[in-house]
Amino acid sequence: MIRDALLWCTLINYGLLVLWVLLYLLAGNCLYRIGGEWFRLSREQFNAFQYGGIVLYKLGIILFNLVPYIVLRFVR
Repeated sequence: MIRDALLWCTLINYGLLVLWVLLYLLAGNCLYRIGGEWFRLSREQFNAFQYGGIVLYKLGIILFNLVPYIVLRFVR
């Protein structure tokens, strides 16, 4: 049961990651205008924030969802 939950968590989180990347690639200028107004970020800071967030989120998915799922597949 835990294996199934980890698999679903991995799939849902990767779906959210893909959505985030697509939003950033397709609507980056619009998101920058909103974020720039709220937080007074330069374009370079905004890009670095987005890239860093995407990388950290992906690492979190791998470390906390995918690796435990793979380990549980081997243990059984």
